[in-house]
Amino acid sequence: MTRNKAPTEAAESLAIAALVFIASDEKLLPRFLSITGIEASGIREAAQEPGFLAGVLDFILAHEPTLMAFCAESARDPASVAAARRRLPGGEAYFETSV
Repeated sequence: MTRNKAPTEAAESLAIAALVFIASDEKLLPRFLSITGIEASGIREAAQEPGFLAGVLDFILAHEPTLMAFCAESARDPASVAAARRRLPGGEAYFETSV
C-alpha cells in the first residue's frame, strides 16, 4: 500500500511556513535553536535531514501561544497543524503516545 504523496507534500509545505514563521521572530528563533541544538548557520543543512520538518511542527505544537500566533498569521486552523504533523515522520507514533 503506497501513501498518497500530496498530503505529505502539503504537510511539508506547512512545516516550511512554520519554519519561516519561527525564523522571522526574534524571540522564537533563539528558543528554537537552543532547544534543537542547531546553530543558525546550520538550519539549511539540518532541514535536509529526515524528521527536521516534523521537529519544526513539534516545536510549534508544544507551546499553545506559539501555535495560535502561527495560525493567526498564516490563517490556518490549529487542527491543520496537528494533522500535518501526523503526516510527517514519526507523526502517528507521536500522537498515539501523547494522548
